[in-house]
Amino acid sequence: MRIRKKKWARPELAACPFYLDAPQEAAGGWAARFARPGQLLHLDLGCGKCTFLAALAHREQGVNFIGVDISEDILGVARRNIEAEFDGEPVENIALLAFNIEKLDTLFAPQEKAARIYVNFCNPWQKAGDHKRRLTHTRQLETYKKVLAPGGELWFKTDNMDLYLATQRYLREAGFEIVCKTEDLHAENAPDNIESEHEVMFTAQGIRTKAIIARLPEEKSGVEIP
Repeated sequence: MRIRKKKWARPELAACPFYLDAPQEAAGGWAARFARPGQLLHLDLGCGKCTFLAALAHREQGVNFIGVDISEDILGVARRNIEAEFDGEPVENIALLAFNIEKLDTLFAPQEKAARIYVNFCNPWQKAGDHKRRLTHTRQLETYKKVLAPGGELWFKTDNMDLYLATQRYLREAGFEIVCKTEDLHAENAPDNIESEHEVMFTAQGIRTKAIIARLPEEKSGVEIP
């Protein structure tokens, strides 16, 4: 889906204290970017308008979050949603950045590890020739393994059954352990679930949310979660 240009997005992001316009320079110093540097780090990849990330970060103040999306236009909307959710409170546990997720590992020094990665309602890339562009494809999971701590988790949600099934295969190929999965998240007892903007939309259309939680075994990475 094409994102409509928003002339106000870049000026607002430039003035935003939790937006990084040169994220590569943060490698090796991510902890210092947050008010509470010793906290666990979670990544929201393809964070979009950040209704999910805003609510999650506001609720989980003991975790630091990095939201990544390719579009500055959509991150402009995300900034507004985050500030609306925090409603005047300082935003101290979020960093937003526009970056190509395929190169995610270049943003972190070898010792910097995330405890969890979220991928919510990413593009399913239906054509066979485009499958490698999926954010849960085996090739992409190999990149995530470089930034996940041993025992780190990937939390995935989608409306697309084909992608849900394929992602299970991708996870196994990449050496992840599937901890739990469901074809209807809202039918499960999941009181802590936070809905993204796409989840709200698809649920209203009667489309079930499929979800997977997968874990990286301890031996797949070299740094423990603090």
